[in-house]
Formats: sequence, C-alpha cells, structure tokens
Amino acid sequence: MSSEPKPISLSDRRLLDLRFIELLDKVRQIRPAEDLDLLRRAYDFAALQHAEQRRESGEPYLSHPLAVAHLLADMRLDVPTLAAALLHDVVEDTKIPIAQITEQFGAEVARLVEGATKISRLDLLAPEVRQAENVRKMLLAMVNDVRVVLIKLADRLHNMRTLGYLPPERQQRIALETLGIYAPIAHRLGMGAMRGELEDLAFSYIEREAYLDLQRRVESKRKFYEKFLGEVQDQIRKRLVESGIPADVEGRIKRPFSIHQKIQRQQRTLDQIYDLLAVRVITDSVRNCYAALGVIHQIWPPVPGRFKDYIAMPRPNLYQSLHSTVIRGGQAFEVQIRTQEMHRVAEQGVCAHWRYKEGSGPVSDRDDRRIAWLRQLIEWVQDMEEPSEFLSTLRVDLYPEEVYTFTPKGHVMVLPRGSTPVDFAYAIHTEVGNQCVGAKVNSQIVPLRHPLSNGDVIEILTQKGHGPSRDWLTFVHTSRARSKIRQWIHLQESRRAMEVGRRLLEKEAREHGLSLKKLEASLGRVANEHGCATIDDLYSGIGFGKFAARQLLAQAAGEPLSEKPAAEPPRLASAVKRILGMHEPAILVRGQDDVLVYRANCCNPIPGDDIIGYITRGRGVAVHHAGCPNVQNLLYETERRIAVEWAPKSDGTYSVRLRVYTEDKPGILAAITAAISEADVNIRSLESTSDDLRARIEILLDLADHRQLDRILAAIRRVPGIFDVERVYNV
Repeated sequence: MSSEPKPISLSDRRLLDLRFIELLDKVRQIRPAEDLDLLRRAYDFAALQHAEQRRESGEPYLSHPLAVAHLLADMRLDVPTLAAALLHDVVEDTKIPIAQITEQFGAEVARLVEGATKISRLDLLAPEVRQAENVRKMLLAMVNDVRVVLIKLADRLHNMRTLGYLPPERQQRIALETLGIYAPIAHRLGMGAMRGELEDLAFSYIEREAYLDLQRRVESKRKFYEKFLGEVQDQIRKRLVESGIPADVEGRIKRPFSIHQKIQRQQRTLDQIYDLLAVRVITDSVRNCYAALGVIHQIWPPVPGRFKDYIAMPRPNLYQSLHSTVIRGGQAFEVQIRTQEMHRVAEQGVCAHWRYKEGSGPVSDRDDRRIAWLRQLIEWVQDMEEPSEFLSTLRVDLYPEEVYTFTPKGHVMVLPRGSTPVDFAYAIHTEVGNQCVGAKVNSQIVPLRHPLSNGDVIEILTQKGHGPSRDWLTFVHTSRARSKIRQWIHLQESRRAMEVGRRLLEKEAREHGLSLKKLEASLGRVANEHGCATIDDLYSGIGFGKFAARQLLAQAAGEPLSEKPAAEPPRLASAVKRILGMHEPAILVRGQDDVLVYRANCCNPIPGDDIIGYITRGRGVAVHHAGCPNVQNLLYETERRIAVEWAPKSDGTYSVRLRVYTEDKPGILAAITAAISEADVNIRSLESTSDDLRARIEILLDLADHRQLDRILAAIRRVPGIFDVERVYNV
C-alpha cells in the first residue's frame, strides 16, 4: 500500500463499480438462491474505508479485495466468504474494530475477517521460535474453518501477481514465504491450479536467473513441443473415437518450477525429464479411464515402472488420476487420465465440492477428510518443544510422496515414501510402535529399517515391556514415529538423569554435613530461580550436567561451602582444553566462563552459522550447526541444550566441504575453480566423478565465515550447467 493518501477519482470508482457488478453476476450464476445484499453492504463499507488508500502500483487499494473476492467466486465459495474477502484488510489497515464488523455483517463474516487478519499479521520468516508458533496458529485456523485459509491463499495469489511493484528485498521475503508455506498448503488442500501458479510466481523472484534461463530453453523448443503434442492429441482422439470412448484431450508443457525441481533433484538435463510434456485425457467414467489407458498402451509402449494408479489409491489430498509415461519416436511424454469430477478435484481441491450444510459449517464430509491430515499433524506436534523439529515435520507432511501398504487384514495404510516397518507400527498405534521387535513384509522377516514399497503387506511383531531404540531415529520417516520415539527416550533419559542428579546432590550434602530433607523448601526456591518447575527437574539438570551440584547446594544453604583443594575449575578446564585441543576462542557459552567447548566434527560450523550447544557427558559442550542432520536426533533431550554464540571477532579459517552437481561437459571444472579463485578462497582438495552425462564434484575449501560461504555458493550457482551445490556434513 502506498504511504501517500490519494482519493479515488470518479473514473477509478466507476471502474471498481463495474468490477463489483461482474462479481455480482458471477455469484448469481453459481449461487442464485443467496441474498446479495450482504455482498453489496460489504463492498460499500470497504470502498468507504479504503477510499484514500492506494497500492504500490498506484491502483486504488479497493482493487485488491475485489480481485481476491473474484478469485474466491471462481472457486464457487459462499457469500459470507466473499463478503469477508472484501473486508479482509479493513481491520488491519484502518481503525475499524472487529466488533463493528460483527455488528454490521454478522458473527460468521467477522470470524472469517478476524482469522484472515491474524494470519496476515504473521511473520512467517521470523526467527525460528516465532515462525513455528505463527505457522501453528495458521494451521489451527484451517482446522476451525478452512475458508479462513482459502481467503488468505487468494489474497496471497493476487499479491504475488502484483509483486513486481515492491522493492527487491520485499519481493524476496514474500516469495520465500509463499514457496515455503502457502504453496505447500494449497497442495495439501488439493488445489493444483493455485499451487502451480504460486510456485511459478515465487520461483521467478527467488531464482530469477534460473527462471529466465529455463524459460529461454523451453521457448527455443516450443514449436517442436507444440507440434509434437498436437500430433499426439490428434492420434489419441482418433483412436478413442474408434473405441467408442468419449473424452476431451489436451496437452501441456510442464510448469517452470516443476521442471526446475526435477532438474535439481534428479540432476538431469531438460531433455531427460520424462514428464516434460503431458497429455490429459478427461472422460466420463472410471471404467472408461482404464479403457482409455488400454487404448493408449496399444499405440505406444509404456516406460516400465512409470505407471501410477491414483484412482484405486488416491493421494491424501484426494487427487485421483491414472499416470503413465509412454514413448513416441524417441520422445517420452506423460499421459494423465481422469474423469471430469476427478479433474475438478485436481484443479480446485477442497473447493471442488463446496457446499453449505445448514447448521454444520461449510465443509462437506469428503472435504473434511481432506484436512484430516492436518488435525493429525497438529495432534502429533503438540508436544514438540523444538521449533526446528516442528518446521521440519511440517515440510515433510506438506509435500509427501506416498507409498501404499496393507495390514494383514487388508486395510490400506498411506505412508511417506521411504517409510519403514517402524513407521507403519506407529501409524497403527503408539503402543504397537513402542513394543515393536520385528516385522514381516509379504510374509518374510525383514530388518526394521527396511524401506516399504507399494503393495507391501506388513505384519508387526511385538513384545510386551519392550521399548524403542534411539537408533530408530536414524531411519524412521514419519513425524508421528519420530515424535513418539523421542517422547519415550526423553522420558527414560529424564528418569535416569534425575536419579544421577539426586545422588550427586546427596553426595555433596554428606561431604558438607547437610541434610537434603531439611533443605527441601530452599531447593524448591533454587529450582524456580533456575527455571525448573520442580525439584525433580533440578535433579535432571544436575544429572545432565547443566547445573553444578555444589553450586546449587550452596544456594540452597544460603552460605558458601568450604573450598576443596581440587576446586579450581577454570584452570583445570583450560588445561584439559589444551591437552585435548578443544579450545575454540570463537565460541562463547552464554552465562558461563571457561567451559569446555568444541565444534562437532559431524558439521564443523563456521562463524556466522546458526549454532546449537549440546552438553555431552565428559567432553564439555559440543557445538553443532543448526542444520546438522544429527541435531534433530540429539535435541529430544531439551535439558542438554545450552545457548552458545560466536565471539565478536574470530581469526583463522575453517574447512568446509561442498558438493557440486553439474552437467558433464568440457570446461565445467575450470569455470567452477575460476569462480572460487575470484573470491580469493583457498581450495584444499577437489575430487570429481561422472556418470550418465552428470558429474559430481567435491571441493574442500578454507573459509573465514558464513558470509564468505554464501558468496562462494552464489558464484558457483551462476556457472552455466550447474544443477545444484550443497554443503556436506560428515554424518
């Protein structure tokens, strides 16, 4: 929104009024029985409140809520939702209280406006703790009334369409937020068209050079692609008519962001993407879907292993279609076959069957099942204390690749690809997972880390009193399994730490002639001072090494304890550091002096990285990169986490290993090393391997800090022919 007020001109108001009349005409066609007076009043109120506001583009601000309402009308949503769309920025951008919205437009509209306003205020790229809490709130709003998030998705889509008028830094922030949160939510609500446009728009701002390069490469072959698709469509139509199968046939080139993802993930060139070109066949019945598939396979041979039946096994977002990759004249393309109803679901998702049921809210039973995954997710993450764990869980659950498995009784269990029998066991019940000791897949005993495949029949073997192993965290794939295993291990570790802590405190008390029983009240006070809810939590902290028993005892007794000959911790700690080579002057432990600190070998963090301190047993504080794959498996014991930070100044260099995925072509290695040399960075070692027109290069560099690493990564990514570059951790 522009900062300078400028009243709407008469010509602008006429154009806006015409746009509103178009909205009324849309609603009359889709909902002829509904009263449009609510919509008229909402428009007049929004026009009055936004009268002197303009967007960055110079357009009247009212054009934005009108555009959002049009998007929702195209989704066939009800009048209260459209009224809320017209009013969705009134509370946030003006001084109008939500109570006034309730009084003038009713409780339902006010609730939707308030929910959309709360989501608008979320800073989804805030520091991790706040970001996780904000996303939780948004997901909870979806569970209560999914229309709130549909308004926000439409709002975000229009904002993305007009993002070019904003400064570059705001473009980046909004695009990253869109790609990380809003597009995945649209995907899980089954809204394929919305998701696709959000992803492509975000991609065009986040990786502008890659987007434009991909566009140029596709445009250079567009005539060939369009001619090929036209011939294929004609051939399919002709054969389907001969077979008596009614169908609409259409062709398309894969979306830019989807192409980019496949190129990066599979390290392939554009010509090696199997589903770059696709033909969609839309027919009238499930029977004719399978009949059409048979006709197409008679024309062209299918690619083995590239057939997916999402009709028999719908995705969790209720997407249904047959997918098969076939080859014509050496060119692979994908065929998607579905009914008209399946096509509406694929494009519109939760909006495809929208209907208002009196007294029970606006979501049908079918649509309610569509967001059941969300209720499960929220239930599973209620006890997650680590924000990074919640956000990584969210990313897994928003974009799953499914595998369809069966219980011995034939019940279908849908799990993310890569899931194991342990994931399957926890999906059945927590106790089945905890007591799992083995598994049979298709009647054969398999290891618990065995990856499950489509169609597997799994039988879980249990033993009463058995508990999960910490090793399971290294191979489980679902958020539910990971959460339940951590809960169990955390409970056992806390009990052990509590016992150890109590014994250490009792030993210290005996040596100083004190009674813990008499100091119980004082220990409760000391526990509160150290942020512990109970004395048992204080014992756990001692057992984990977070607190010193002697120091806490002195605080409880209210007097200094007699010194012991060996009590010179700073000098001792310094000596141990020198002997072990663990002294890291660049890292500080907040609130602690002269503590044993060392960088974890698995990730070797460098100055500027986000870091996490973890209290080890006997070796001091291990400092990990916040993105280290080992961190999530360590932090279920939250008592052992400790705040660490980089010192203001740090000298020297740090070793960082990079892995670069490229096309295997002459000159690529020279281009990469030139890019690194221009940044004045020393290359310690370089190894290269190639396979199937692709190459993998591992480079060990000496870097000073994270900013230098960012510059190197950006420089390498700009080299033509680079698929991806990543930092390698020694897990």
